[in-house]
Amino acid sequence: MTQLTSAMEIFKVLPRTNCKDCRVPTCLAFAAAVFKGDQRLGDCPHVDRGFLERFSVQNSDSRTLEREEERALAQLRLKMADVDLASSAERLAASFSGETLAIKLLGKDFHVDCQGNVTSDCHVHGWVTVPLLNYVISCSGRPVSGNWVPLRELKNGATWAPLFEQRCERPLKRVADLHTDLFEHMVHIFSAKRAPNAFNSDIAVVLHPLPRIPMLICYWRPDGGMESSLHVFFDDTAEDNLIMDSIYRLGAGLVIMFEKIAITHGK
Repeated sequence: MTQLTSAMEIFKVLPRTNCKDCRVPTCLAFAAAVFKGDQRLGDCPHVDRGFLERFSVQNSDSRTLEREEERALAQLRLKMADVDLASSAERLAASFSGETLAIKLLGKDFHVDCQGNVTSDCHVHGWVTVPLLNYVISCSGRPVSGNWVPLRELKNGATWAPLFEQRCERPLKRVADLHTDLFEHMVHIFSAKRAPNAFNSDIAVVLHPLPRIPMLICYWRPDGGMESSLHVFFDDTAEDNLIMDSIYRLGAGLVIMFEKIAITHGK
């Protein structure tokens, strides 16, 4: 995969029409925002989806973020030594066998050992490991209530809500707009369940990124001149079982995965 390493390299692959469809005034300003890490290249709806698969952005903050993630993982793995995995299974709604916990993530088994190593038959994405270890260490085991709220209504959600909308809800809406049938199919690949009819939306499904962290996705198709809409909701117990940083990571990672599936489908 080829990396774009400057704002000007990013600018050259944009349509340069200043259409503002990305909600940034000019393509140059958008390129600068992508390089800073405030936007993603895929936030431009006119960049060829195949191009996104061949190129990545080495933005000004990415190396710092990588180092921070490495430090976070190192600290979490030290804390894992104090966790009794066998007695934690019920708290995590997981199972214990041999020396590892098996935790369902989007319906797939991920295994965690006492040293904080994560393995799975699926690819272990970077956005999975930190939330999964945080879940093992700090989940209170509080059962979900069934009371759905937007992220901003969680205890620490207000400060994260603008970023969550930009990095999660908007790009997920774009996937649903471009590939509505695929979107509905994708969520069921990951053991989604249809939400109760009380949610008056065209698509309403519940995913479980982690056993005690359900996520409700509601999508309304365009209708009568009104544009489409998509909103993501969490159980109001979410922060009792996972810290806000990891709730955001799960949402952002899920969107990236959906985008990649959509690109492959488009081919």
